[in-house]
Amino acid sequence: MKVKKKYFLLGIVTVISLLLIALVIATFLLNKFGLSYADSLTLSKVNSLNNEEIKNYNHQLQYSYDVLHYNLNVELFDKEKKIKGETKLTLVPKDNFSGKVILNFKENFDILKFNVNNKNSNYEFHNDKLSFNIPKEEKQKLDTIEVTIEYIGKPENLGFGSFVFDKVNNQSVIYTLNEPIYASTWFPCNDIPFDKVLTDIYITNDSSKVSVSNGKLISEKIKGDKKTYHWKTVYPIATYLITIYSADYKYFNQQYISNFTDTTNIDYYVLEPELEKAKIDFSIHPEAMKIFSDIFGEYPFINEKYGVAEFTWNLGAIEHQTITGLGKDFISGRKFFTSMLVHELAHQWWGNAVTPKTWKDIWLNEGFATYSEALYFEKLSGSKSLQSTMVSFKNNFGSSTLYNPENLFSRAVYNKGAWVLHMLRKEVEDSTFFRILNTYYSNFKYKNASTEDFIKTTEQISNRDFQKFFKQWVYEGAGKIELEYSYDVEKIDKGFEVFLEVEQIQNYYSSYHFSLDVKIEFTDKTTEYKTIFIDSRNKTAKFVFAKNVKTIYLDPENWLAADIIMKN
Repeated sequence: MKVKKKYFLLGIVTVISLLLIALVIATFLLNKFGLSYADSLTLSKVNSLNNEEIKNYNHQLQYSYDVLHYNLNVELFDKEKKIKGETKLTLVPKDNFSGKVILNFKENFDILKFNVNNKNSNYEFHNDKLSFNIPKEEKQKLDTIEVTIEYIGKPENLGFGSFVFDKVNNQSVIYTLNEPIYASTWFPCNDIPFDKVLTDIYITNDSSKVSVSNGKLISEKIKGDKKTYHWKTVYPIATYLITIYSADYKYFNQQYISNFTDTTNIDYYVLEPELEKAKIDFSIHPEAMKIFSDIFGEYPFINEKYGVAEFTWNLGAIEHQTITGLGKDFISGRKFFTSMLVHELAHQWWGNAVTPKTWKDIWLNEGFATYSEALYFEKLSGSKSLQSTMVSFKNNFGSSTLYNPENLFSRAVYNKGAWVLHMLRKEVEDSTFFRILNTYYSNFKYKNASTEDFIKTTEQISNRDFQKFFKQWVYEGAGKIELEYSYDVEKIDKGFEVFLEVEQIQNYYSSYHFSLDVKIEFTDKTTEYKTIFIDSRNKTAKFVFAKNVKTIYLDPENWLAADIIMKN
């Protein structure tokens, strides 16, 4: 009995120790990524990717051609958790085309047919690359190359859930989530963000299932116990945004009327348990679309649709072009997750219409969509909502650079990215800032943009040099500014002389350069504002006032990505 008691007590201590360790890890992950420990297990797989691995995912020869169109025909077999697919690609060789075409495609599929320009062709299939050669005598004659690949197999479930066969109440739910480099887990493709295409997507499943994809629904055809949905895009789309969903969906919709009186459907596909709650939560979309269209420019996919489809991914949501995927746990019936819905809607402008050239530029997606949340709440409730939203982002900031980040989906990419736009807005003032956004959107809509493209647009519209600003906030600086300040007030003949001492104490970056707003409160309860420019780690500013000073505040309206402490 004593031995058993000893081991029992040892077991209790071990369990408690493990729980404490899990709590510490969970707290760290919540602070760093805004995620629970369980959610982080999936995220860590994606965050383990670095840009070198992403670069190696694509062979240099994949940059020697452009895909114009994918015709995807996917039949789903839920019981076997496999698919049968046919992908037809139309591609155009560039001037540097060598005659060899390389596609991304996972090797766990069996190739049933491989045709090039309607002829059987030899191919190589290894290291998750599918390649073939165009004979020299044909290479010079071809304007386009047509490739048809039939295949069958079980898709790998990588990343956030690149191809998922799931169950809800014993009913199948099937969906895809390609970001960042997982489209090749279910169809052969040139999986590079800047190779945008048009698509025709055919999804075949049991006739009881509703199947959804990007673009506009063209047809539904029943054959026996199977039903095929045909979806078509008329606007370019990046491979990571291509998706399919198939489940026992219940459908309802709303409409958005554009500034030019065009009407587009807002289509919702949800599972029955969430139907009534979704009708409440999703009702914000028409107004949100109007707000963003007024701020950025008209909704970019007006001739297709916008939509939301429920899936079982519990990390949040994903901005698939024209059909956002939303985790079932984020349908509350109380509008608890409006910011998430607004964020994904904003991606239709930032990420989908204007797509980053490389994954190094991902802040142009996530930072812009995150700041769009703040703009939405500002439009609804005024400047106080803008400030409170930005403060919430600052409290969960991370310590990474924005360009080529260590983790593609860290909170720095989202929240720091939003703060860069917020600070830029203060630098150029509202009218110029929104002209920058309008111009950037207009110039790169349905195309790809880089960080340098955004900087050039900023400088062009503002007629100012912003190299230092973006160097310190996007390319080099990590984390945020940390300031300590103190002040002394001395009585002089003409009033009161104030010496304000400001010191940067952050470890991640030696010295930021920035404008700093100063609010002075006087003993007679009046206030005055000054702006000083900080260009060194330590700065002293001198003011003279006729009245005595009660207290001084720095950055009183929260325009600066800084933690500020007043010394005693």
